[in-house]
Amino acid sequence: MKKVIVIVALAFAMIALMGCPSAAIPTGVGDATVGAKTGQSEGKIILGLFGDADASALTAARNGGITKIATADTKVKLFLGGLVVTITTTVTGE
Repeated sequence: MKKVIVIVALAFAMIALMGCPSAAIPTGVGDATVGAKTGQSEGKIILGLFGDADASALTAARNGGITKIATADTKVKLFLGGLVVTITTTVTGE
């Protein structure tokens, strides 16, 4: 029984100490001027069940006062082996 507890504890420690991988994904290109204004939106999902995941391009545009979107990039970051996921969308435009 003690061996099982030690193995489980080591597994959790490895997950907790893992790096936080992230990926930036270009999600769209419009016809507005690139870089005139920038806006961001962010959402977090915990255990795949709970969270506030409004990381939409529309929310990012509203946050930056953008009416015409030029580019949209989405960055996904995983914490604790994917138990916590943060999604950030950044848009540029006019």
